[in-house]
Amino acid sequence: MASSSNSATVETVGELLDYMASGCKPQDQWKLGTEHEKFGFTVNDLRPLPYSGKHGIQALLTGLAEQFDWRPVMENGQPIALLDDTGASITLEPGGQLELSGALLDSIHDTCTEVNTHLKQVRQVSEPLGIAFLGMGFQPKWRQEDMEWMPKARYRIMRDYMSKMGTLGHDMMTRTCTVQVNLDFSSEADMVQKFRTALALQPIATALFANSPFVDGQPNGYLSYRSHVWEDTDPDRTGMLPFVFDEDMGFEKYTDYMLDVPMYFIYRDGNYIDASGQSFRDFLSGKLPALPGELPTLKDWEDHLTTAFPEVRLKRFLEMRGADGGPWARLCALPALWAGLLYHQPSLDAAWEIARDWSMEERLKLRKDVPKLGLQATVRGRSVQSLALEVIELAHIGLTNRKRFNSAGDNETGFLATLQDVAEVGVTPAERKLALFHGAWNGSVDPAFTECAY
Repeated sequence: MASSSNSATVETVGELLDYMASGCKPQDQWKLGTEHEKFGFTVNDLRPLPYSGKHGIQALLTGLAEQFDWRPVMENGQPIALLDDTGASITLEPGGQLELSGALLDSIHDTCTEVNTHLKQVRQVSEPLGIAFLGMGFQPKWRQEDMEWMPKARYRIMRDYMSKMGTLGHDMMTRTCTVQVNLDFSSEADMVQKFRTALALQPIATALFANSPFVDGQPNGYLSYRSHVWEDTDPDRTGMLPFVFDEDMGFEKYTDYMLDVPMYFIYRDGNYIDASGQSFRDFLSGKLPALPGELPTLKDWEDHLTTAFPEVRLKRFLEMRGADGGPWARLCALPALWAGLLYHQPSLDAAWEIARDWSMEERLKLRKDVPKLGLQATVRGRSVQSLALEVIELAHIGLTNRKRFNSAGDNETGFLATLQDVAEVGVTPAERKLALFHGAWNGSVDPAFTECAY
């Protein structure tokens, strides 16, 4: 079979390590890549979007490609993604959630312009189709069986395998939405410090962005049900990664972890081959049952790296994965929070000092408590609300020192305002929605589709 790309075959673990280490960049080349997902629905009945039909995802993708500078990516003759010349893409999550994977940009100002342009384009195409989009972390109204699976072959493989590994994997795939930011590092040591800091403090972001208090139209007992879903999806590829806090953490340690994460698939000649549960270590030895005698390429390794879902993920950059999806302002706040913390060395040092002495048991307990308790969760006698205020202040200092200005002369600190409000008041977005549900919304989640739509 032809390989999945022009990259040469890989024969040693060292080549995989070199791939990871090739992500190191000098500070003046650090960028931001922001991704966000959103739920589509038909305006007249609030139902999730099908793939086909005049009110479907296919019509939306076709319209975006026809009206703007997007090129369709086809699978079995059907559009399943869009690309543009900036490096951005529009992709589909398994339940039809629409994701913008943004270009690599220099500032949060650029990120917000990108997000704003994307949402305007989506509205321009979707409004005549009777379609709108909702920004929340979990589908508030519709059941799992109401979500149509998108026609992407890799999702069929993942769906079948996930049903063997946990009870909430299908919910994760079809009924969750997140906002993420991808950030650079300069060296292995810089990667390790950023990874540890981001992993330890990821529950703080989960609390600040908690925005998924409903399931099947009713309160679910959580503030970030999306975050809870990850606790019962697949223990082999999720969680807080205790080894990141080991003294010998580095590219080799993460590579060893990924070699032990069971595979999902291999991509060859335009087709996905089911390799679910098989070992990349065996692949490296030419002993993969799905492709006996064949060695992997770097593209295979790159694909495999995307199939682990820890709270922070390492590729040739670091992905912050703890936040629920939400409105436009919080789509800009997420990269602002993490760039402020991780892209200014004194802020990074101070942020790590906050969590340095926490035991692994304390980190795991915080990760488990925050989806339910939000800002009221505690660690070492401190509330997450108190920690959030400190973390936001460090991010503010970091953004001030980054000195990225817009045309009006403003730096990036304004993008933290929505988080500052949450932390000062001590009320998460989810708790605000719960108050509305029990008050002005009269026990219905339907108003969310108007009040929380983009």
